[in-house]
Amino acid sequence: MSPSRSVLLVGEGNFSFSSSVCRLDSESESSVTATCLQHQEEALRQEGAAANIQTIKDSGGTVLFEVDCTKLGECAFLKGRVFDRVVFNFPHCGRKSGVKKNRELLKNFFQSCVEVLAEDGEVHVSLCNGQGGTPADQPKREWHNSWQVSAMAAEAHLILSAVRPFESDNLPSYKSTGYRSQDKGFHVEKALLHVFSRSTSYTPVQIVHMEELVEGEKVHYNMPAELSDYIFRRFLCSDSIHPVKLVQDFLLESFAERCPVSMKEEPFPFLISAKRLQTCCHGVDNLQCYWIHPLQKELTFHVQEKDAACSNTKATLYPSKSDKVRSKGTECLQPICCHDVNLEVEGGLYMLRPSLRPQLEELLINKEDIDAAQPQEEIDKDFEVEGSKKEEACQGCNGASNLLFGISGVVFRSVPISLWALPAFHELLLTGVFPLESEPVKLILHELETLLSPYGVSIVTEEGGLHLVAQPIGLIGKVFSSDTADSNKHVTVSASLNLDLLAVLLFSVPDWRLLWSHDPRFLKQFSLRPPPGTSFQPFSLHPESFSFDISFWTGPAWEEKRFYAIVREASRGTVEQVKLIDTFSHPDLSQTSYCYRLIYHSHTHALSHTQALRFHKQLEVLLSSRLQVTIR
Repeated sequence: MSPSRSVLLVGEGNFSFSSSVCRLDSESESSVTATCLQHQEEALRQEGAAANIQTIKDSGGTVLFEVDCTKLGECAFLKGRVFDRVVFNFPHCGRKSGVKKNRELLKNFFQSCVEVLAEDGEVHVSLCNGQGGTPADQPKREWHNSWQVSAMAAEAHLILSAVRPFESDNLPSYKSTGYRSQDKGFHVEKALLHVFSRSTSYTPVQIVHMEELVEGEKVHYNMPAELSDYIFRRFLCSDSIHPVKLVQDFLLESFAERCPVSMKEEPFPFLISAKRLQTCCHGVDNLQCYWIHPLQKELTFHVQEKDAACSNTKATLYPSKSDKVRSKGTECLQPICCHDVNLEVEGGLYMLRPSLRPQLEELLINKEDIDAAQPQEEIDKDFEVEGSKKEEACQGCNGASNLLFGISGVVFRSVPISLWALPAFHELLLTGVFPLESEPVKLILHELETLLSPYGVSIVTEEGGLHLVAQPIGLIGKVFSSDTADSNKHVTVSASLNLDLLAVLLFSVPDWRLLWSHDPRFLKQFSLRPPPGTSFQPFSLHPESFSFDISFWTGPAWEEKRFYAIVREASRGTVEQVKLIDTFSHPDLSQTSYCYRLIYHSHTHALSHTQALRFHKQLEVLLSSRLQVTIR
């Protein structure tokens, strides 16, 4: 036990554990408060209790009687105090109580102990082997026959941080007692100590009012609420230690050994016009785009380069209160999000960028103009080149004289909810013009295969290019080529990589949603900039999942994409999978009934059955109000 820690022990029987702790920490400044449910006379009847109590008091500790561990906030002595550690060894309701009563005991204890737990404190609960219901129990009991300790802790917004053996051998004077309310010990062989800590709070949904400069026009719009936590996170800034940045650095450094890479950092707008995307991104699925109607537009005919370079994006945050979300200045501006749009008809629409290809093409066009007007040293300042020996690097590309130019940033895809479908991710886009004789496609593929094959990435030939895939994730990148003006001599080669999924692969992150966690325990593991191949250690172990069905009647114009958007918003991103399990079309009413199964699961927050149900009820409210469905 660390020095200068305050420890509260509850549910003590003969106080042998508390006295053992006091003996072990006799030279530290730890403060021990030991409590039991029984009154003093009854507690003293336990064998060795009197001597153990005296040991605790002699070491400066405190002993309290008649303390109900499910009502710690009501104990007068504990009011106003917080503890670094709260310990409950082998909780039990007494006699032949069933698993349901003991689950209830655990839940009530957890909800009570957070009232006296320090913000960064821990809760230690020891259970007999099999009781906890986690994979750490060997053999593991059936879930319905266990105490479901992690689920009970989640009811108090606690997460399971660690599970380790209960080391009774280190406590020579410890003697367990109280089995079925008898002076009889519990089976401590293979018993497990479960360590819990506080979960961070769920990020509130916000309405982000955006103002961006897009192709000379000042555009106002509202960022879709389900995407509000995916913007302005700065994962790729120069001083970032985020795994997405570490993966990007790993890739760029490796490429720079063969061919110089010029990365351009610029505040590109999130918004792009539909016409612009259509002219340069033929491989993007329009059905996966977040279509945006602007709130208002102000045409700017003369945009000075200085102003545009300073900032192309402004944002104002407004807290969301379900559908009652409008600031005073925008009450009359109603945003419309349209998913299935005919580009020929709706040519004036905008969308959130699904790819960085338009921005990179624009940069390359601008660079050609700059090259003609600026000396070379000024060009090198504008484009930061990875790799110090440009001439040697170019020779490594079999005589290719051009750089690889690249940009990276967040892109958005309106996709169904499944385990590996990301509504937002960081794309790294590299492109260059190379002599045909240098076989640049083969070179880039060889480099990527060398770097990523140790992590299970393989290359598959598909229509429109070469795909980088990994199981069970699926597609993580593409390599494709296109002709140039002198197509007989040169070819343009591009590589698009999903940095988020690569970070999941290279650091063994169990869930891509962890990359967007606000919990400081996530980034702490990357503070020393570990190399790829270092496995991430989850700070929330064995989180439970909960399944709820939802069914409703809709009219003939049913938009499933809007359904997914509302699910993401209402659940705060905790729904990891949605499956359509039944449909029925009424022959007379022109209505269709849909039934979906939603799986709630979170590696980032404490998710209890109560909280998941609360999210599910909020989903019903939002579906009824926004999509005008009738909940069945």
